Amino acid sequence: MNKIKVMIIDEQAFFRAGVRQTLSQQPDLEILECDPTQNPLELIEANLPDVVLLGSDLASLSGIELGRKIAQYYPNTKVVVLSPDPNDEELFEVIKTAAVACLSKSASVDELTSVIRRARKGEYPINESLMTRPKVARQVLNQFRGMGKTMEGIVAPLTNRETQILTYVAEGNSNKEIAHILEISEQTIKNHVSAILRKLNANDRAHAVALALHSGWISPEAKPRKALEDFDET
Repeated sequence: MNKIKVMIIDEQAFFRAGVRQTLSQQPDLEILECDPTQNPLELIEANLPDVVLLGSDLASLSGIELGRKIAQYYPNTKVVVLSPDPNDEELFEVIKTAAVACLSKSASVDELTSVIRRARKGEYPINESLMTRPKVARQVLNQFRGMGKTMEGIVAPLTNRETQILTYVAEGNSNKEIAHILEISEQTIKNHVSAILRKLNANDRAHAVALALHSGWISPEAKPRKALEDFDET
């Protein structure tokens, strides 16, 4: 069974340890901790967690801002914001970050584990909050009314690692070959490629390479050693 990799990011070491101890009892969860002063984005890139439990009351870096960056740079990592007392204003800000849920730090174990598993499946429990928060629902409607498909054209920037991997793809390397070159697992490469496709709104690897070349994100000097059409990996 592939475990759900969960990273807890919160300034309070006691809170992180408590959540970790509680969630570690779940056989389908693998728990990691992160002090937000340790450059959490680097740790996320190194570990690629499925779900991040993010404290919103960070003094060193706004939890809301960090959640926005995680959603932008690592779309395959789902963000669940944990707030001491989530109110309408905070919930609205959390929704704008593309987080999948916003829970109170006093949420029950059953509620937290349920949200984690649903997030892994691609669900957005945060949408259910709008049914009980009509004020927030109106704010969301007003914020996004008329934007339509313009949101679809927004392209998230690639991380240094993703640019590196896409360059290897452009040169004709398979996921297995890239994994060997970078000395990381093939599954990690697949996760990066999946994130690249989502960020670039690309249909496949060849399309991603074409978009990146056109935008100047990778060098046109990368010379394929076999036809890109041969690739069917994601």
